[in-house]
Amino acid sequence: MVLVNAVDPDTLRQLLEQVASGQLAVEQAQSRLQYDDLGFAKLDYQRAVRQGIPEVVWGPGKTPAQIGILLARLAQQHPVAMATRIEPGVFQEITQQLPQVRYDPVARICALGEPLPQPGVVLVVTAGTSDIPVAQEAALTAELCGFTVKRLWDVGVSGIHRLLENHDLLRTGDVLIVVAGLEGALPSVVGGLVAVPVIAVPTSIGYGASFGGVAALLGMLNSCASGLGVVNIDNGFGAAMLAARILHLSNREKQTSS
Repeated sequence: MVLVNAVDPDTLRQLLEQVASGQLAVEQAQSRLQYDDLGFAKLDYQRAVRQGIPEVVWGPGKTPAQIGILLARLAQQHPVAMATRIEPGVFQEITQQLPQVRYDPVARICALGEPLPQPGVVLVVTAGTSDIPVAQEAALTAELCGFTVKRLWDVGVSGIHRLLENHDLLRTGDVLIVVAGLEGALPSVVGGLVAVPVIAVPTSIGYGASFGGVAALLGMLNSCASGLGVVNIDNGFGAAMLAARILHLSNREKQTSS
């Protein structure tokens, strides 16, 4: 992957002159070309080279103007730029800067550009309908990374026949993301049915004793399904990033072996 220059022409010329005069090592100059210092943020353009996934903007705590600037800069360097946890009012303000930005109100994700298709299927499963916002964050993030995504909603253990009737669909995913609140039992069940990596996402859905998702988190961490990966409460984005890393590594190994 070619790293596009992220600095303005004057700064680039100064860097080249410093390298030519011996004042600056090549490695030091290269590091300065790998991120963009905007004052309020330093955009890491090399993250896609290191991890296969560009930097993503975390929305809370930033102004709409800052989010718009970051998305626009990232879109100049990568096929897709995205921002997470964007509320509808913030999105409306961002559109004043970027009329072309897309928005999913369920996932609360803004995006620019179109992803490059990547090999791999991510299947996202929820225990209940109330878990869908977290699951949709995971699903849309994986789609914006370029992977094929399938969805299976509302198949929790309180009516486990709904899950078992979709056993064939469960087997079509290369990585499964399983989202559940309350006692968080669904990932353990799914983990015992499939042979591929399963990433469990606890949600904050539940009654008082669920402690805002802590009960589901602890249940998943104590799963009897060996090898279950667990991310933080309501972290659909983190689950998708882990799935993407697994698939990128798998794809790289396939390319090497061929």
